[in-house]
Amino acid sequence: MSLQDQNIAILGAGRSGLGAARLARLHGARVTVMDEGDPARIAPALEKLHAEGFDTLPGAPARDLVVRPGEWSRAVISPGLDAGWPLPKKFTSAGVPLTGEMEFGYGFCRTSLAAITGTNGKSTCTEITAAVFNGCGLKSLPCGNHGVSLSEVVASGENYDVLALEVSSFQLETIRAFRPRVAVWLNFAPDHLDRYPVMEEYFSAKARIFENMTGEDLAVVRAGEPVNSGAARRVTFSAHGMEADWTWADSVIRHPGGEAPTGGIRLRGRHNMENLLAALIACQSFGLDVPDMLRAAAGFEPPAHRCELVREWRGREFINDSKATNLHALNACLLAMDRPVILIAGGKDKQLDYAPLLASLPGRVRAMVLIGEIAPALHSLFSPHLPCERAADMDEAVRRAARLSQEGDLVLLSPGTSSFDMYTGYAQRGEAFRAAALSLH
Repeated sequence: MSLQDQNIAILGAGRSGLGAARLARLHGARVTVMDEGDPARIAPALEKLHAEGFDTLPGAPARDLVVRPGEWSRAVISPGLDAGWPLPKKFTSAGVPLTGEMEFGYGFCRTSLAAITGTNGKSTCTEITAAVFNGCGLKSLPCGNHGVSLSEVVASGENYDVLALEVSSFQLETIRAFRPRVAVWLNFAPDHLDRYPVMEEYFSAKARIFENMTGEDLAVVRAGEPVNSGAARRVTFSAHGMEADWTWADSVIRHPGGEAPTGGIRLRGRHNMENLLAALIACQSFGLDVPDMLRAAAGFEPPAHRCELVREWRGREFINDSKATNLHALNACLLAMDRPVILIAGGKDKQLDYAPLLASLPGRVRAMVLIGEIAPALHSLFSPHLPCERAADMDEAVRRAARLSQEGDLVLLSPGTSSFDMYTGYAQRGEAFRAAALSLH
């Protein structure tokens, strides 16, 4: 596809926008990058764009832009922008085609794609998938919603055998031709309701990952998920005792070709075993065998702040799951644990209903330590059911959790909400937990 001498507007000055701008220019387009954000806030992104010679319209010039019919050939929108916002609507109102960054990159991509979506676990599964491909001799890269955008990868000119592509609902909203060779559906739970007025819209956006697939393609779907995977061949997985094509229990994977132990895998928890199962199924479809894939997966280090083992101390394990910023992630982590838990939870009060968590506590959570803005409300909810203590900061929370724990327990930070009442983000919160756990003597 040639863009020679076309006027292309790139909406969004972040990493996805930069990748799309590079790709458009590579194919002959005249490119202008626009972002309604405060120029001071997006200054680092603007510096990168200017260093590469791109024209930009930041802040007020973007907000005041008048889009005339015929003036622009296409607008490419970054996934963080809603097509209903004022700037994108100026283009659609003028009849300018609006293309999502991932769809734009896909139009120039000649590499096979293993695409991964789900409410939770996408990044971990994407990283495992790329690690297995690379470990088995297929050159791969985790990309998409995960770090490097698809447009950026394609524009780089680097050759890959297959890409492990994390895909968000925002990216899927604007697809037309996007068709991965393998699509993975990990799970679904309510989220992003600030973007989607009703949950069904969020579900429908994610389900578009299967929209263009044919019988030659593979859909990898968690057992029990009520999603239509279209014409693609469907293979299911479960680490929670459900009937499926691939299962994990008692440190053994059972699959159509036999059984394989997972003793050398460093991942913790059933939900991470499901991430592993999904990755193995996706990779096997590219001709890899199970023993080789498991050897490659054994070298995979779990991402920081996602069920990360920080240390063992006096027979207790300290697990950092700070990235659990919603209740589904917290509940999934609890259900994955096979030892009694002292749970550190809480943070910013997002008006979430924690009551459904009560069903997951019996037999799993021995006690809770509550932090952050939402701690008083959580104490009122949970204290009638099990020992609960409140802590002013992470150091105090870890000390209290250690005191409440017994040998053989897990001390688990899995907050279930965001961190912005106390920290700059989940990473800083996780680092605070790690430091506090390592300071115990």
